[in-house]
Amino acid sequence: MGKAGVEKQVRLPLSKAVEIAFKSLKMRWQRSVLTLATIALAIAFLAFIWLTRIAEPALSATAGHIPGSVAAGAGGMARTVWLLSLSMLVCLVGITNAMLMSVMERFREIGTMKCLGALDSFILELFFIESVFLGGSGAVIGALLGCMMGMLQLWRKFGSSVGGQISWSELLGVGGGAAAIGIVIAAAAAFYPALKAARMDPIAAMRVEV
Repeated sequence: MGKAGVEKQVRLPLSKAVEIAFKSLKMRWQRSVLTLATIALAIAFLAFIWLTRIAEPALSATAGHIPGSVAAGAGGMARTVWLLSLSMLVCLVGITNAMLMSVMERFREIGTMKCLGALDSFILELFFIESVFLGGSGAVIGALLGCMMGMLQLWRKFGSSVGGQISWSELLGVGGGAAAIGIVIAAAAAFYPALKAARMDPIAAMRVEV
């Protein structure tokens, strides 16, 4: 009986996981927006710090403030690493918390899917898609916002010379790097919640009152 049930399990296409993931995000749009905003702010902070720390030494040297910039660079590296680590931790905790809440809210839904033959790999795909979509969207928005705020800060501090000192390749490198880091963190944050959902006992999940 159990063997026959296993044989009836069907590996659903990735497009089906994408469809279910997007429906879930729409149904929980308030939490999705809140999570996306948390990620965007964390990545914006990262991009802002990254851009200003890269650009300020060269701009300070051009403006003739070399001593001040050297002092700031000597004493500010540890602070920069701390700030960047903190922003990444905020991003990681935000995504992990959102995905764990999503798992807890959907015990019965996950149990139903598993009772109907959904494989553990399908459940993993489902939660990874949700997390990477939120992380990717928030990371891109945050990278753009952070670069814009960084450019405004540098413009305010150094004037119109900023445009000639910072190349598009540097700007794209910072923005793309910050967005990529956000996506990687989103994928890493989704691992435990997705694994928890995939390993859930379907009968126990169906008994949970949410």
